Amino acid sequence: MTQPRRASTSRYAILGVLSIGPMSGYDVRKLIGRSIAHFWNESYGQIYPILNRLATEGLAEQRREKQRGKPDRHVYSLTAKGRGELERWLAVPARHEPFRSELLLKLFLGGAGPVADSIAQIEHYQARQQELLETYVAIERRLGEELAGHPQLLFSLVTLHYGQHRCRAMLQWCVESLRDLKRLEKRRGGRRRR
Repeated sequence: MTQPRRASTSRYAILGVLSIGPMSGYDVRKLIGRSIAHFWNESYGQIYPILNRLATEGLAEQRREKQRGKPDRHVYSLTAKGRGELERWLAVPARHEPFRSELLLKLFLGGAGPVADSIAQIEHYQARQQELLETYVAIERRLGEELAGHPQLLFSLVTLHYGQHRCRAMLQWCVESLRDLKRLEKRRGGRRRR
């Protein structure tokens, strides 16, 4: 099976979100913000054109809902054709995506500056990872309440646990790296390497 073009991955993200249930563009954005935005994001400006294309291609259907005192709401639902397209995409192995990290770049080049700067970089990263882990734990509690008994719960937890494991691994890396850098800083007496 051939891998779809990179630009088309957004359409599959939207198809996947619609597989959870009928939604307006606003609902799609809100769900993305509460779920997959931790690892995949779509801008508000992308969502509506993609929804319109999916409807044009017969992968989603659009219906108008009247709202009292507000503009009509356009609600999109996945069609059988759209579900088949999503299932085909889900079966294709995920591409390896290049990894870039400004933090790792700065640490690799850290010998050109004071060790204290590298320590500060890691301490900042460590604080962010701790915040993320706490966020993920709170999301898990909320999901357990909101999706109890829903078939989506397990799939949401699988991706959430990935984030939790990654944070814990990064926190362990921070502890080890800080220990090593602080030893180096102590040996140097805080001096800049020449």
